[in-house]
Amino acid sequence: MTEALFLGMLVLTCLFARHERWASVRRAGVAAGLSAGLGLLVAKLITVIYDRPRPFVAHPGSVHLFASHARDASFPSDHATAAFAVAVAILLRSKLRWGAVTLVLAVILLVGRVALGYHYPTDVLGGAAIGTLAALSLSAPPIRSAIDRLSDTLGGSWDRASDVALGHVLRRAVGRQP
Repeated sequence: MTEALFLGMLVLTCLFARHERWASVRRAGVAAGLSAGLGLLVAKLITVIYDRPRPFVAHPGSVHLFASHARDASFPSDHATAAFAVAVAILLRSKLRWGAVTLVLAVILLVGRVALGYHYPTDVLGGAAIGTLAALSLSAPPIRSAIDRLSDTLGGSWDRASDVALGHVLRRAVGRQP
């Protein structure tokens, strides 16, 4: 569920951050999405190698679950990986205020995952480290430039297509057909 929320926010950012005045927002959104993807790929590779049971699986009588959860690998936390990849990417590309807000939200998510009994503290710390490293690796100048070009190219295409569609809708609304 949380992954869908993060993905939805990134897609909305990219869709509504239109035209050149919003290029930095769109670039941050693309960088955040790519950072999360890279971090989650690394996390998946680790879970294939190291299958650590979740606290509620390893200690069934000691951990009370507030909601049901899959019994898959606990380390590293996918939620922590994605949250920190997104937060650090935004922190690296935006004004400090938005980066700080996303970082605080990521920390709250990590604490919640441990409090709910889904992860050990080291699971979320490991995920946070992987997400942070993914975002940092994609912020290296040559990679950052390539991400910016990709964002600008895709964003320009989206802007032109949405301008045409919006113009068509407006013309139909006022009764003039093209």
